[in-house]
Formats: sequence, structure tokens, C-alpha cells
Amino acid sequence: MTNQRSTEQEKKMTLEEAGRKGGQATSKKHDKQFYEQIGRKGGKATAQKHSSEFYREIGRKGGKATSEKYDKQFYEKIGRKGGEVRAGNRTNKV
Repeated sequence: MTNQRSTEQEKKMTLEEAGRKGGQATSKKHDKQFYEQIGRKGGKATAQKHSSEFYREIGRKGGKATSEKYDKQFYEKIGRKGGEVRAGNRTNKV
């Protein structure tokens, strides 16, 4: 009886394994447009559910976490990249 029970337990999948397998199966069935569409639907639903204060708060939390993770050089680098992109997008280039 113990052998049968341990064999049954070995066959069971963890929640993480089941999620990974399900995600892999879904990604094989659907293309990029599918994920864009469900992302848009989720974004709209979230926007209706939460106020602007919610978004301010998660922005603050994300900014704080990022600032704790990266140094001054990181911000200089991304600022420079952003400036280059903006300059490239200008209609009245000098």
C-alpha cells in the first residue's frame, strides 16, 4: 500500500510544473496577435477597476525598486538613449 501511495505522489505535478506546461501548450496554439489582444483586454479591465492613484502608487514602487537596484551610470545611459531617440523622431531637425 505504501508503494502505491508513493507512486501516486510521484506522478503528481507541482503547481509550477502544471503552469509551465499549460503556458507552453498555449504558446504553441496562439500567435503574437492573440497575446496583444488579451493584453489590451486586461489593460482596459484594470483601468476601469483602478483609479489614477493606484497607477501613481505602483509607479512610485517601481521607481523606488529600480533606484535601489541601479546606479547613476544606469540612469545616464538610459537618459542618453531616450534623448537620441527623441532627437531622431523630431520633425524640425536642425
